[in-house]
Amino acid sequence: MAVKKKTVTKRKAAPKRKAAPKRKAAPKRKAAPKRKAAPKRKATKSKSKKPAFGGYAINFAGRQETVEKVFGNKPIAPSEMTKKIWIFIKANSLANR
Repeated sequence: MAVKKKTVTKRKAAPKRKAAPKRKAAPKRKAAPKRKAAPKRKATKSKSKKPAFGGYAINFAGRQETVEKVFGNKPIAPSEMTKKIWIFIKANSLANR
């Protein structure tokens, strides 16, 4: 029996890549003008009650009307509820500016 010898083959070196072309430098941007520092605010005491946001303060305290009296007994859409609430507020002058 004859034993075959393995032949070792040398690999060829990979061809060298070409260098990438040099890019032009981007033009420099002008620096934004620096802003002045805001003056420091003094700490103020927190208010215990803030006024109502949005311009209206609606007071329903002490009202005897029920939801059925304001909206009726039939189911209605949310947009209709809003309309009926404002009709009720204006009719009873509950909105204080």
